[in-house]
Amino acid sequence: MARYVIVGGTVVTVFSLLGGSWSRIQWLVAAMGVGLGFGLQEIFANFVSGLIILFERPIRIGDTVTVGDLTGVVTRVQARATTVVDFDRKEVVIPNKTVITERVINWTLSDSVTRLVLKVRVAYGSDTALVCELILKAARSVPYILTDPAPCVFFRAFGDSSLDFEAFLFVEGVDQRLPATHQVLTAIDLELRQAGIEIPFPQRDVRFRSALPSLAAQGAVQRTDEDDEASTNATASRTSRNPKP
Repeated sequence: MARYVIVGGTVVTVFSLLGGSWSRIQWLVAAMGVGLGFGLQEIFANFVSGLIILFERPIRIGDTVTVGDLTGVVTRVQARATTVVDFDRKEVVIPNKTVITERVINWTLSDSVTRLVLKVRVAYGSDTALVCELILKAARSVPYILTDPAPCVFFRAFGDSSLDFEAFLFVEGVDQRLPATHQVLTAIDLELRQAGIEIPFPQRDVRFRSALPSLAAQGAVQRTDEDDEASTNATASRTSRNPKP
């Protein structure tokens, strides 16, 4: 803002030193403003959006944000655009109008703690209380998992081929989500195997049915007609070879 104020003040001062006055150039400035408003409306929209971002600060440098399908860390906020570095280390320049008008998720605006939801399926006949205890034991053994809020496990549904559980866990930041998920799932798999609890795979029963009676009868009638036609053709052939005297 200070830079733009200094530039504007400098322009006005230069015009004053050259002998111009505001009364003489105000209509020119107004005409230029209207022309720029129509021709460069996207640029002005991004500029105004940049001012809103700078004053309201919905995102800040260092925040982890999700804009559309892009997730990354904010590295620069300027008057026209915001720069985000994604997890592939690519710098993506996002117009400020997009940041203001679209849905933006700021993972670290006021609290960096984030929740993980892990789904675990076990075979029918398993002890549900024991499964919950084993999942909690595995989660608590991972250093990334916070004790406040405490982890919890719920038996959610009877699936097609499994009993479905969900574990709700909390980690300190978004950068810990993947390593925490890896370690927790590894620990859960080890605990379940040691307890003899099976993790099932989807199963399907396939049954083959014989032809319908009506179709079978229709096939039999068709075969009978074909046999009769063949017999008639054979009799006619013998008669033509052996004519009566």
